[in-house]
Amino acid sequence: MSAPILVTGGTGTLGRLVTPLLREAGHPVRVLSRRGGPSAPGIEHVTADLVSGEGIEAAVRGAEVVLHLAGGPKGDDRAARNLVRAAQQTGVRHLVHISVIGADRVPLAWLRSKLDAERAVAESGLPWTALRAAQFHDLVLTVVEKLAKLPVVPAPGGLRFQPVDARDVAARLVELTLGAPAGLVPDLTGPAVYGMDELVRSYLRAVGRRRPLVPVRLPGKAGRAYRAGDNLTLDGAETGTRTWEAFLAERLPEPRRTAHRQPVGPR
Repeated sequence: MSAPILVTGGTGTLGRLVTPLLREAGHPVRVLSRRGGPSAPGIEHVTADLVSGEGIEAAVRGAEVVLHLAGGPKGDDRAARNLVRAAQQTGVRHLVHISVIGADRVPLAWLRSKLDAERAVAESGLPWTALRAAQFHDLVLTVVEKLAKLPVVPAPGGLRFQPVDARDVAARLVELTLGAPAGLVPDLTGPAVYGMDELVRSYLRAVGRRRPLVPVRLPGKAGRAYRAGDNLTLDGAETGTRTWEAFLAERLPEPRRTAHRQPVGPR
């Protein structure tokens, strides 16, 4: 039997999509998470804490390929360093890492943590691959749902996104995981660029609500970075196929949906 591919964060949004794709490709999968889960044919669940380091070496042992998907609002740099240390000690031959577009340009603490995690992987001495992806449709939907609950919706001027479908990201990551180590590969974005006001309005149309939008200005260095598009990749990126509109039509209840506009390209 071939060595399992270890997937950290395998019970999360992306991990739940990646695992069956790896199984379909004929590879056994070992899923690392903090709480574990039910095992299935070809899928083994193990528990470990990437931030504290507890249980990581045992989880990694025997895996030649590691796909690192686990992440959170903080501690990603420490988790990556702990994983790298265990991978070095257990002879991992390929470490694949997911990151975020803008990690090297937008001055936010959580993005600095993402960049430090990237560096831990790149400087590990292990063969590695890293993919920076845009914000997932799922995350953008969570944000606009919260904004739409307000009686007046703030719409930060100049804030744009290239939301990408998690299924497109999962498919690309599986391709990279099963391929040769490639270093930092081209970014992966969605097929269109949207202003935050466009995302909110399309959601409101889809659920049949009306809310006034008021423009606001994001302050500080982060605001300037977002207005400059430092969270975007307008040239040289690979693009997913599923649009924001298609995602909304799929995710939201049928009776509440209305017609959606066509994707808007980069401006």
